[in-house]
Amino acid sequence: QVQLVESGGGLVQAGGSLRLSCAASGSILTIDGMGWYRQAPGKQRELVASMSSGGNTEYVDSVKGRFTISRDNDLNTVYLQMNSLKPEDTDVYYCNADGVRERFYFESNTYWGQGTQVTVSS
Repeated sequence: QVQLVESGGGLVQAGGSLRLSCAASGSILTIDGMGWYRQAPGKQRELVASMSSGGNTEYVDSVKGRFTISRDNDLNTVYLQMNSLKPEDTDVYYCNADGVRERFYFESNTYWGQGTQVTVSS
């Protein structure tokens, strides 16, 4: 019922920038948290950045000062501005929506995007 559609990934040189977007669609009432995770092949998925519906943010230490998460609650969309990219940032990035309240559901659900590739060349 709820889908997360990501865009903005691609190939960029070290020091460059990318902006990821993720839009949630479906019978959505509210979304608690939205964020971005990344996962390289053979590695575990890790949180990159997240934002609550109230505007509280969290970042993994390695991206602080370089990445900025933002969110439009009316559009159910989350963004990740990625500046000063490093080769170590190369990963598949996944959008996440937590605490999604849907019409006629009394429990919230979690949804994931399909993943978008970010490749940073040296």
